[in-house]
Amino acid sequence: MAKATEVAAALIWDGDRFMICQRPAHKARGLLWEFVGGKVEPGETGPEALVRECREELGVTVSVGEVFMEVTHAYPDLLVHLTLFHAAIAQGTPQKLEHNDIRWITPAEIPDYEFCPADRDILRRIMAGGT
Repeated sequence: MAKATEVAAALIWDGDRFMICQRPAHKARGLLWEFVGGKVEPGETGPEALVRECREELGVTVSVGEVFMEVTHAYPDLLVHLTLFHAAIAQGTPQKLEHNDIRWITPAEIPDYEFCPADRDILRRIMAGGT
């Protein structure tokens, strides 16, 4: 089995809503929804990768907290080990620098969106009220 690609993502809450981002149409899994984040580069920690990705993708600075959940998912084209961290926007307002769209949704609205398959277990836990 190929080595998993390490991915760090952010669970960012604003009151009772959390941020989701829509992948660009031209990328793999285009137009599916996901948490902001990306690949962990060699020599980076998960939180460092997350700070960099949020700056690149949203133009914001985040402070990274505890791990919410970890999942491993096999896509047809890659194996992903996703670590979702609690995070908060420390500076800036999210901008669509790379994503097709950005939304703030409540856990009850999760079924209204089509998410990347790797996120399904995480979303179930959020809907169940996990923290």
